[in-house]
Amino acid sequence: MAYANARSFLIALARWFDTAAGGAAPADGPQEVDWLRCIPFAAIHLMCLGVIWVGWSPVAAAVAAAFYFIRMFAITGFYHRYFSHRSFRTSRAAQFGFALLGATCVQRGPLWWASHHRMHHQRSDEPGDVHSPRQQGFIWSHMGWITSEANFGTDLKIVHDLAGYPELRFLDRFDVLVPIITGFAMFGLGAMLEYLWPGLHTSGAQMLIWGFFISSVALLHGTFTINSLAHVFGRRRYETGDDSRNSFALALLTLGEGWHNNHHHYPAAVRQGFFWWEIDITYYALRALAAVGIIWDLRPVPEHVLYSRRVAAPHQAAAAARPARQGDALTAARRRSRAPRVEGAHAPIAESAKAVAVGEAISPSAHAARSDGASS
Repeated sequence: MAYANARSFLIALARWFDTAAGGAAPADGPQEVDWLRCIPFAAIHLMCLGVIWVGWSPVAAAVAAAFYFIRMFAITGFYHRYFSHRSFRTSRAAQFGFALLGATCVQRGPLWWASHHRMHHQRSDEPGDVHSPRQQGFIWSHMGWITSEANFGTDLKIVHDLAGYPELRFLDRFDVLVPIITGFAMFGLGAMLEYLWPGLHTSGAQMLIWGFFISSVALLHGTFTINSLAHVFGRRRYETGDDSRNSFALALLTLGEGWHNNHHHYPAAVRQGFFWWEIDITYYALRALAAVGIIWDLRPVPEHVLYSRRVAAPHQAAAAARPARQGDALTAARRRSRAPRVEGAHAPIAESAKAVAVGEAISPSAHAARSDGASS
């Protein structure tokens, strides 16, 4: 027993640096906190208290805010819309660059992130959904789920289209490497500014606390709101079979991810703000990358998807519940005869909220053949 406990302890420590240590983590274990494993997660939060000693400066706060939004775009545009849903295409070199930038976010590797997100769409708000407020409670859905050993591993079968890239496998296995380098880079930035422009009143330690730790914690919880708040608060436009909701406030905080009910209605699309008034900054940035040729084949929202499976308004639901009268039926028939027909309006949606919309996978061999960056 003592040997087994010691071995489990050492494996847990080793997994802080090498996620493959000790073999694959069991995926069918209980949804409970692994206290040893979540020490780094707690430490990132505690390091924010360092602001008591390092103070603040306008430049440090500005860097923290800028790095928050840059990395939020890395999560929303790359980890989510590219690696999880393959809603556009790119070159292999750009794909690696996207993965590197996403790895700075301290949200594990791209394969782990994508595999758990695809599983979420398969089981959204059902018993197998590990971060569902309906199933697990609000706090667990927000951040508790990532502290469980049962959710530690990466299911490579779910991300088979990505698992063939050794560079992505490396980032996924040693997922602490890029965040550590990022922290040192932030310290170096602060030290350089202190040396070159002392009037900015910053330092290496101050930039480390603000630019890395405070920014990363804000980014973590900003991302987590989509798992928790976006399934509790907001408005529902579509019948998706889960509790996903749209929220303007969360869309601003997460650069467009707050249109969560839209996304669960049609996960394959590159945009989540389906209509022009739904601000989706991630989509605008992806359009800019497409304009300069870094990405291409952005997957649109089909016209018939926009108006299918709508949630009935309260007055419409009440009218539907009343016994139909002959006059009502005649009026409805006249309206239908005058209404313009939308092509494909009643066609089935191929990528439903319960299907994993990953798009057409691009194999490593196909990427290798595309060294010139042309569309495959």
